[in-house]
Amino acid sequence: MSVIIESFTKTTKYHYELLLDADPSRELVDSYLPKSHCIEAKVGPKLIGVIILMPTRPETLEIVNIAVKEDFRGEGIGRILIEYALEYARENKMKTVEIGTGSTSVGALYLYQKCGFRMTHIDRDFFTRHYDEKIIENKIELRDMVRMSQDLR
Repeated sequence: MSVIIESFTKTTKYHYELLLDADPSRELVDSYLPKSHCIEAKVGPKLIGVIILMPTRPETLEIVNIAVKEDFRGEGIGRILIEYALEYARENKMKTVEIGTGSTSVGALYLYQKCGFRMTHIDRDFFTRHYDEKIIENKIELRDMVRMSQDLR
């Protein structure tokens, strides 16, 4: 399978399907997209993944959204997107890349640690503060965000 990774500037309904799978708040997604570098993964013409990178502080880039189409999960697409993001950060002289995920997101926690991220802290009740609807993941109510980072220098 040949995966093409490239930037995108026009967000289509297919991008939104993926973005909202990872972050169910359209309002939040729309707030960070204009300030971010947006990258897509395709197999042929088919969109299979996205990763959104937003500068948050001097020399710091945050992965604010990453999503892979369900039927392509477990194929290494997430890792390819993260490796692309880390290389993009290095090329842009970033010192740190950060990412946050739900405390119930076992697969994401595993992937991010395999890619070199380390846990830095827990943002307690992040999801109950920022989302009106309860989020249930792995049969557990999602409340806390695990913050992680990777130093590039």
